[in-house]
Amino acid sequence: MTTLSAAPARPEAPASGAPARPRRRRRFPVLPWLFLFPALVLFAVFKFVPMARALDMSFHEVRPYLGDRWAGGDNYTAVVTDVAFREAVQHTAILAAGQTGGALVAGLVLALLLEGSARHLWFVRTAVFLPTVAALAVVAEVWRVLYYPAPEGMLNSVLGFFGAGPSAFLNAEGTSLWSVMAVGIWREAPYDMMIFIAGLAGVDRALYEAAGADGAGPLRRLWHVTFPALRPVFVILLTLAAIRSLRIFTEIFLLTNGGPNGSTEVLMTLIYKLGLERNELGVAAAGSMLLLGASVVLTLAVQALRGRGTR
Repeated sequence: MTTLSAAPARPEAPASGAPARPRRRRRFPVLPWLFLFPALVLFAVFKFVPMARALDMSFHEVRPYLGDRWAGGDNYTAVVTDVAFREAVQHTAILAAGQTGGALVAGLVLALLLEGSARHLWFVRTAVFLPTVAALAVVAEVWRVLYYPAPEGMLNSVLGFFGAGPSAFLNAEGTSLWSVMAVGIWREAPYDMMIFIAGLAGVDRALYEAAGADGAGPLRRLWHVTFPALRPVFVILLTLAAIRSLRIFTEIFLLTNGGPNGSTEVLMTLIYKLGLERNELGVAAAGSMLLLGASVVLTLAVQALRGRGTR
């Protein structure tokens, strides 16, 4: 009697009748990471490692060649309770609000004036945009010449033509902060202008025609059509400008170096002086961590307001 062996079970064909395909395992994309690896190494060495070191220094009394000594939260206490730090926070907030608002308004006005597709506008836009791409050291030196406090100075000559007395500008405590703010607005407004022009290019022209047919004038069309369409642009510019204003340093350092009598001292210049001039590296690191925290909180707050506005 012969015994028939059981035939091996055949895989069931798919219900659709198509031949079964072997499943491919997902492979980790190695090649893109190989190209990114050198940049990531440089970014880690010059960004994350110093950031981690600054965080560690903020809890120590840094003593070069003698070894750091644990200080706990004393550095943060010293920063927060310092009168100079509170004044620097106040000056930074005033500059941030003034430069952000002034650059937004000036940039929007320039964008509305220079919007269009006429051939000659490219030259005007390029000329207006030059302050943004110019070296900040050159810009600061030019404005120091313009702000020359003598009556024969350039801006004082203009003021004298209108019957106003000469101003000390950067050399007086009452006008130094506002003079620096004017330089910041002059330099940042062209950047905002280009972003606004890009946003205006995406506004549906049919909305302007419909608003004009309903009898809306230029101001009403600007308020009810242009501003709502530019809401995402405003959010982006507010975020960038606010963070940029909190970290302002070069303009102050080149124009006034925090003077006269600390009237233009901001957080970045104070941290610089604490760390590199007074050798209080632990206190300076604590101040930089507080500034980093303020930047993160401000960014998250703007993004939260953006999320509420899009709902």
